[in-house]
Amino acid sequence: MIIELKKFGTTLVSRQSGKEAWAAFQPVLGSVSVAEDVTLDFAGVITFSPSWGDEFITPLQEKYQERLILKNTSNSSVQATLRLLEEISKIKFKLVK
Repeated sequence: MIIELKKFGTTLVSRQSGKEAWAAFQPVLGSVSVAEDVTLDFAGVITFSPSWGDEFITPLQEKYQERLILKNTSNSSVQATLRLLEEISKIKFKLVK
């Protein structure tokens, strides 16, 4: 499954907004098979805050672990937030070009 984060907007900020996005996306995640990867595509995302990421990406990482793949992460806002989330959560995201 590929999740295009730009569908949630190009400016992903605030804990509340991330929490709402996570809740809204739950029904879709029910269709992910046990062997399927989940890819987060950051293409088109301009601003990405740690609070939004913590509410949306951290639970995805906890649920899918090595099956969670992040792509199009070259934006400096995205990179900084991902580094911070990795440090806080003691995890390492799987990134692809």
